[in-house]
Amino acid sequence: MDQVALEGMEFFAFHGYYEEEQKIGNKYSVDLYIDTDLQQAGTSDELENTVNYVVLYQLVAEEMHIPARLLEHVGQRIISRVQAAFPHISGVKVSVSKYNPPFGGICFRSRVTLERKS
Repeated sequence: MDQVALEGMEFFAFHGYYEEEQKIGNKYSVDLYIDTDLQQAGTSDELENTVNYVVLYQLVAEEMHIPARLLEHVGQRIISRVQAAFPHISGVKVSVSKYNPPFGGICFRSRVTLERKS
């Protein structure tokens, strides 16, 4: 199986379980991996035979701008949107990271990773 990936997408968003997190916001990153067959795109050189990176980025950006309490919820929303937009794909994996989570100690980032097969 082939893969399309968008790595290191960065957003400022208002996710977090605690009310303060949803008010002040934070920096987040998203890595997205799409499992699909790229053979036809490789031979045709036509955009309609692959997964459009611009559309993927737009879907992720839209979901990142909708506040949520849990990163797991954001990740599942991203997966659902990608699967709806590209029903021919065979799998999606997304990692959502929050920089400097409010633990009261040093932690560079927290991350959740969700993976679904179609």
